[in-house]
Amino acid sequence: MAGAGRSSVRVRLVAMLFVISAIAFLDRTNISVAGVQMRQEYAIDQIRLGWVFSAFLIGYAAFQVPAGWLAARIGPRRLLTLALVWWGVFSIATAWVPPGSAHAITLLMLVRFGLGIGEAAVYPSGNQFVSRWVPAQERGKANGLIFAGVGAGSGLTPPLISGVVAFGGWRASFYVCALIGLIAAVVWFVVARDRPQEHPRVNAAELAHIEAGLPHATAGAAGPIPWRAILGSRAVWGLFLSYFAFGYVIWIFFSWFFIYLAEARGLDLKSSALFGMAPFLAMTVGCLAGGAVNDAVSRRHGLYWGRSGLAMLSFALTALFLLIGSQVDNAPLAVMTLALGGGAIYLSQSSFWSVTADIAGPHTGVVSGLMNVGCQIGGALTASLTPWIAARYGWAAAFGTGAGVVILGIAAWAIVDPRRLIEPEQTPAPDHGAAIAQQA
Repeated sequence: MAGAGRSSVRVRLVAMLFVISAIAFLDRTNISVAGVQMRQEYAIDQIRLGWVFSAFLIGYAAFQVPAGWLAARIGPRRLLTLALVWWGVFSIATAWVPPGSAHAITLLMLVRFGLGIGEAAVYPSGNQFVSRWVPAQERGKANGLIFAGVGAGSGLTPPLISGVVAFGGWRASFYVCALIGLIAAVVWFVVARDRPQEHPRVNAAELAHIEAGLPHATAGAAGPIPWRAILGSRAVWGLFLSYFAFGYVIWIFFSWFFIYLAEARGLDLKSSALFGMAPFLAMTVGCLAGGAVNDAVSRRHGLYWGRSGLAMLSFALTALFLLIGSQVDNAPLAVMTLALGGGAIYLSQSSFWSVTADIAGPHTGVVSGLMNVGCQIGGALTASLTPWIAARYGWAAAFGTGAGVVILGIAAWAIVDPRRLIEPEQTPAPDHGAAIAQQA
């Protein structure tokens, strides 16, 4: 993303967003590892633990659109700083819920709901940042790097949290995660700015490069939110529904994969921690590869095939790997195959967030927040539904249900056209992919 004689502040800030993304998923998935001990201490079954998982996602979903609105109003610098402090506090609070309380499960659900509220700011803020700082021809790679943090954070969770739990107990894992988040809050506030024009280290060449690659609507003032145009946009609802399917599948991995390895595949803590990394490492690779492919195909064939076409292929591969992996008897082979499903679906991640920046301009935070509600509804559903399906019909049926949901997501992606800006008149926007091809 950098050029000769041009500063690369946007690259370093995108890298910082990668770190924050990793911390966010470390903080939200640590409970799936700590949950093995928590279930014993709180004397709860998988169904009620699923309620605790779902509480986080309900809070996360409920505050996506408000977080997007705040990101546009107060800027991603301040909002992300406040969010990191907020979820650090609620991470600590998770460890303070007394097991002997008659309302322990309710308190755990309320604390995780509060954590979800804080983490809701992460990706609407990040996407608002991308819409202001990253030219269209670099958004695939930028979003690929930011969301590679999902796989990196989730991949680090099993070995890191298992080690902390083994050394200091499950409560220590929440204290460690909170400390990491608070350090990141200080660093982000010091190094970030809301717009490239405000950053003292952005030189004239980088500023000209950024501004030349921004759609006209992005460069202007936000103005009133065009709710009628947003809610009437076919692309917005296609993104919402396809991200619902995405969320349903990924939260099988985030909520239940570690427990699946321990209880369905009979792996011990050390083996579960090792094999539990596989899907998240695959997600990291999928994010980075998907971002690069997204930009490359967009340059050659336009935004529809670079964004939507890649996402449809990603979903088809995901369904295939989930169906095969759930039927394999050999545990290591099953883990590797299911991990490929996790990696395949993350090929589409940069498409989701690039399209919202493409079509929404100054309202990117709101539109991406609305889209992300779909993901979290899917995640909240799978957090509670997956253990019920697994208990009643087996884990193969649980993964098979995920494959069926993601196939429906392909149809939703087919109606998403990233070339049409969200405007009251719904006029076609220039194909930035064609402009990019002319520059190449």
